[in-house]
Amino acid sequence: MSSERLHRKETVTASAVTGGDRAALARAITLMESRRPDHREAARALLQELMPRTGKAVRIGITGVPGVGKSTTIDTLGSMLTEKGHRVAVLAVDPSSTRTGGAILGDKTRMARLAVDPNAFIRPSPSSGTLGGVAAKTRETMLLCEAAGFDVILVETVGVGQSETAVADLTDFFLVLMLPGAGDELQGIKKGILELADLIAVNKADDAGAKAKAAAAEYKAALHILTPASATWTPPVLTVSGLTGQGLDELWIKALDHRKRLEATGELASKRRAQDTKWMWALVHERLHERLAHDPALRQRVPEIERAIAKGTLSPNAAASEIVRLLGI
Repeated sequence: MSSERLHRKETVTASAVTGGDRAALARAITLMESRRPDHREAARALLQELMPRTGKAVRIGITGVPGVGKSTTIDTLGSMLTEKGHRVAVLAVDPSSTRTGGAILGDKTRMARLAVDPNAFIRPSPSSGTLGGVAAKTRETMLLCEAAGFDVILVETVGVGQSETAVADLTDFFLVLMLPGAGDELQGIKKGILELADLIAVNKADDAGAKAKAAAAEYKAALHILTPASATWTPPVLTVSGLTGQGLDELWIKALDHRKRLEATGELASKRRAQDTKWMWALVHERLHERLAHDPALRQRVPEIERAIAKGTLSPNAAASEIVRLLGI
C-alpha cells in the first residue's frame, strides 16, 4: 500500500476496524508495519484504543518443514472453520526478498479457497530478517485482526531457524506438522520442537496412510520421554490430510479442549501475560537496533570503531562500551 494513502487523516479509525471494514483493517496493518515515526505513533495510539477488543480469539501457531503442506492444511482447516461460522485470519510469514524486502512466496495463491472466502482474511507478511522469520509486527497484526472480529487466528511460520520458538511465544496452541515416514528422520528432529508442540499432526495421510500411522506411533513414543509444557495437557499425535480434510475435525476439537483446560487452570491467562512481557523486551531490542542503524552520531563513529577493531587497537569489549555510551544508555 502506498505511503500516500497512509497520509490521509481519514485512513484508519478504530471504529472502522471494529466495524468490519476490511480495507480499514488492511490499512491499519500497513500503518503498523510502517517505519515512519509519525506512522508509528499513530499505530501505537490506534492499538491502544483497540486493546479492549482483543484477546478473545483462538490463537494457533502452525509450523513444519518446507513441503510438509502447511498452506494446503491451513486452506482446508480455515475453510472448514468458516463453514462452522468462524471468522478466520491467517498471518502467513513469508521469507523476505533480499532485494526488495517484500514477501516472496505469495501465500494467497497457495490458499485458493480462503483467498476468496468473505469470512477469512489472509495477510502475507515479509519476515524482514527478524528472529526466526516472524515478522516484526505479527503480534500487533494479530491484535488488530482480533479487534476486527476474527475469532480464530492462524499464524504460519516458514519453519526454519528459531521461528518455532517465536511463533510459540505469540500463540496459545502450537501445531507441528510432520511428514509421513519418520524412521531415521525422527533422529534429526530437534528436541526443542517436540517440547514446544501442543499437538503433532502427521500430514499427507491420504496417500501414505500406513507410513503416516507408523510415523505417528514413533512420535508418540518420542513424546513419552519428554516433560510436557503443561501439567494439564499431554500433546496428542494425529494423522491428517491437509488435502482432503481427513482428521482436521479432530484436530480442531483437540485445540478447543486444550484451550478449555488451560482456561480452567488459569494457565492461558498466565501464558499470555508471560508472552506480553517477552514481546515488550523484543520491542525494546528492536528499537535499540533501529537507533544503532539510524543515529547520526553512531553512523559517523561506527566505521571508525570497526576499523580500530580490525587493526587490533581496540578490543570488542571496549568498542561495545563506546557504542553504548554514544547511545546514552
